[in-house]
Amino acid sequence: MKHLTIVVPNGENNLSSIVGAYKIFSRANAYFKEAGRREVFKIELAGMSGEVDFYGGLFTARPHKHIAEINKTDLIIVPSLNHNYDQAIKVNAELIDWISERYQDGTWVASMCTGAYLLAAAGILDGKNCSTHWSAADQLKQLYPKIKLQTGQLITDEEGIYTNGGAYSFLNLILYLVEKYYDRETAIYCSKVFQIEMDRKSQSSYIIFSGQRSHGDEIIRQAQVYIESKPEEKISVEQLAASFAIGRRSFDRRFIKATGNTPLEYAQRVKVEAAKKAFETSRKTINEVMYDVGYSDLKAFREVFRKITGISPLRYRTRYNKNALASG
Repeated sequence: MKHLTIVVPNGENNLSSIVGAYKIFSRANAYFKEAGRREVFKIELAGMSGEVDFYGGLFTARPHKHIAEINKTDLIIVPSLNHNYDQAIKVNAELIDWISERYQDGTWVASMCTGAYLLAAAGILDGKNCSTHWSAADQLKQLYPKIKLQTGQLITDEEGIYTNGGAYSFLNLILYLVEKYYDRETAIYCSKVFQIEMDRKSQSSYIIFSGQRSHGDEIIRQAQVYIESKPEEKISVEQLAASFAIGRRSFDRRFIKATGNTPLEYAQRVKVEAAKKAFETSRKTINEVMYDVGYSDLKAFREVFRKITGISPLRYRTRYNKNALASG
């Protein structure tokens, strides 16, 4: 039997991802046992404290073991953290070292949502693809620039490390791991019991774009403000750079360094975000919204929208606006 360790970090972290992992893997074990097969995992919670409080002491987790008691395990699951990532890294130094040691010994490691910060601090994500909650992605990228961040991707799987996107999408990662360690049939069974969508690949349509502003380049910040104030215009990057008396190449380099996007990509994201809001809140047609955000070619608009959100404008409108259905 393999050994699964669900860690309970010190400080603020997310109880739902700990409980969710424990329940679904326990159900997968039970499904195997009912079919006359051997349970795949012995499941244990491990931490550095005898008790960890959640939500102001409303709930408490009591890990089975201290991490120092576990020198060998097959799979480690790291839950998501609650916002104060610097503090989480400080109070979990022992856990971070333990994760690094176990990975070097051949243990596979999975992080849920912002749990990726602990993997990054352990150094095991350097040079590897990684996903996390879209709202935490910019900060993670700044703190750990060696990571190949895949913000729109729901799950990454590389060299024995799994990461996933934000919030309750951890359920999709668990299903992915159930299929990996048990089989497809068991993953489908768990998806039906817990009513989780199978084979979800992207979190792009859930991203709310807000430009990176913590870079300290005042000229680029002004350029961002200008682009964001003109979603209906087709902005000339050459003219924008000239308005700040900067050459185009230098402007592009500074913009990418500050925001992680080229000026053109940034403008596209601003336009798509404006289109998304229009689809969510109005009865405007696809063509009307397209013109409102500065596009005149429907094919080009669809391609950019799908590239950024992962779905078509029509599907997005249908998903998020009930009233729009009545207008065709």
